[in-house]
Amino acid sequence: MTTYTERPWTKLYSEGRPADITPDFATMLDLFNASVARAPDNIAIKYFDGVLTMADLDRRSDSLAVALVDNGFAAGDRLGVYVQNNPAFVISLVAAWKAGGAAVAINPMNKQRELTYLLTDSGASALLCLDELYESVAKEVIATGETVVTTVITCSPLDEQSRHDDRLFAGSERLRPEGTLDLEEIFSQHEGRKPAPVDPSPDDVAVLSYTSGTTGVPKGAMNTHGTMAFNSQTYRDWMGFTADDSVLGVAPLFHITGLIGHIGIALLVACPLVINHRFEPGVVIDAIREHRPTFTVGSITVFINLSGLEGVTKQDWSSFRMVYSGGAPIAPAVIDRFMEKTGLYIHNIYGLTETNSPSHAVPLGKKAPVDPNSGALSVGVPVFNTVVRILDEAGKEVPVGHVGEFVTSGPQVIPGYWNKPEATTESLPGGELRTGDVGFMDEDGWFYLVDRKKDMINAAGYKVWPREVEDVLYGHPAVREAAVVGVADEYRGETVKAYVSREPGATVTEEELIEFCKQQMAAYKYPRSIQFLDDLPKTTTGKILRRELRALNS
Repeated sequence: MTTYTERPWTKLYSEGRPADITPDFATMLDLFNASVARAPDNIAIKYFDGVLTMADLDRRSDSLAVALVDNGFAAGDRLGVYVQNNPAFVISLVAAWKAGGAAVAINPMNKQRELTYLLTDSGASALLCLDELYESVAKEVIATGETVVTTVITCSPLDEQSRHDDRLFAGSERLRPEGTLDLEEIFSQHEGRKPAPVDPSPDDVAVLSYTSGTTGVPKGAMNTHGTMAFNSQTYRDWMGFTADDSVLGVAPLFHITGLIGHIGIALLVACPLVINHRFEPGVVIDAIREHRPTFTVGSITVFINLSGLEGVTKQDWSSFRMVYSGGAPIAPAVIDRFMEKTGLYIHNIYGLTETNSPSHAVPLGKKAPVDPNSGALSVGVPVFNTVVRILDEAGKEVPVGHVGEFVTSGPQVIPGYWNKPEATTESLPGGELRTGDVGFMDEDGWFYLVDRKKDMINAAGYKVWPREVEDVLYGHPAVREAAVVGVADEYRGETVKAYVSREPGATVTEEELIEFCKQQMAAYKYPRSIQFLDDLPKTTTGKILRRELRALNS
């Protein structure tokens, strides 16, 4: 029988590609500084008609780091980053590192309740956010005094560009919120100043990325300088990146795919990162036509959207030499349709926040096989220096072809969760990640994802924990019981559905409850449908049976 220690997947690598790599850089700051020294005039960011070179990015991040330190930011502190896919996101990451601290990547869709939790749990002492998000969300959070944020820096989505697209910015104007520092003013006030040199360790936290993981409480994954630098180099070597390439940033930059598969690889090879505030299909297609990127990685819904736009031709996609997708299962038929329309094959990639993006990927130039029994498309093979075991419930390795939990070890695996030792022990015993995903490996070493071990809902690559949605529903006075499950959705892969029993005499409607949730949580989390039942199914001890509710949709 083939054993995992023999690493049978190594024979699937492209010819001449080693099974292991020796990283050039130990930290993200080393990686960035080397690129600036090597290629200061290379374009780092393209944002509509705005361009920043590596030298520009270096100077701006210097200025922001100086401003942070001048306002009390110290080594080991955290800077919350609450913006869309704007140049300010990249600048703030590098600035946090130069100031001796770490960034906290925050989803710009988060509302007041969610932002309060993230800032409080991370202990962030500074916050950089879009001016519009400050006015609509962050201002109230800071005013409560529940966080330790003492410095707020605001920026505008209109910064770093002169040509605005009304599809994204209709009616927008640059704000200057009272009581905050202005990022553009920081650049001018501190031009030419440099922060005191710092020398972070590979084990130091570079970014805190929040994930629900295997419990309902969001946990800060400690993405260290070493784990992020390693997988940035994995992208480079796996796909043969050079400075002649360019990256189309379709994934959110706060997400681990955006952090590593967009920012990390672009900073490493000093190639352009093409970003445009947020995903709007027509805007993205225009960016492709104008900037001619060679690579992107994103959720499958992105590619369905883009390839389905009227007037899009194969010529529009001709600049790409590699396209990868991860974050949600992909049907083989979707891959085929995309190839028909664009001439490009979508390579699967698989990983988690805890693995700093890829733990598995399809080798460039190869096509993933389809399991003849389940019809599942392979998620690829383990990437460099990575070992993935498949274990049963008793923690023993299963034979090839048998289903069990993916358990991953390698240089890209995080050391733990921020201030959560119990969760770290549970999910990372001995430093080996219990992914909570189940699947199998075939005789040739290809891995297939079958299902999730827990109840996590994966909506277009965004993870939704049912309990969080249920807690919001229970806040409505008409709700007696609530349970949330994921149901199949042709477009998003999965979507959120709630089952509710009303309080006696209550007459709340489905539309009213959906709107209630919509006002309190990010857009990808609120339920798209609600079904009312007299009583929800329960065990004899009173625990609601989600599996019976899921069966109602099968």
